[in-house]
Amino acid sequence: MCLGFPGLILEMDEFSAVVDIAGTKREVSLAMLPEEVSVGDYVMVHVGFAIAKMDPEEAKETLKTLLEYSDGIDREF
Repeated sequence: MCLGFPGLILEMDEFSAVVDIAGTKREVSLAMLPEEVSVGDYVMVHVGFAIAKMDPEEAKETLKTLLEYSDGIDREF
């Protein structure tokens, strides 16, 4: 199973961007994106790559749902 997370683009250059995913900042590659994005856009992030531009409302709802599920995870391994 693959899992991607919505990230808000905070800054970017030609090939990479810094995104905010639920308060965590990560650098991701923009090399796989089929469309142009800019600072303030949401992208779906999977294994360090932004793979699609997202609708802002869909991104926020997805993050909300993922965070609700993560609250129920037993964190002891």
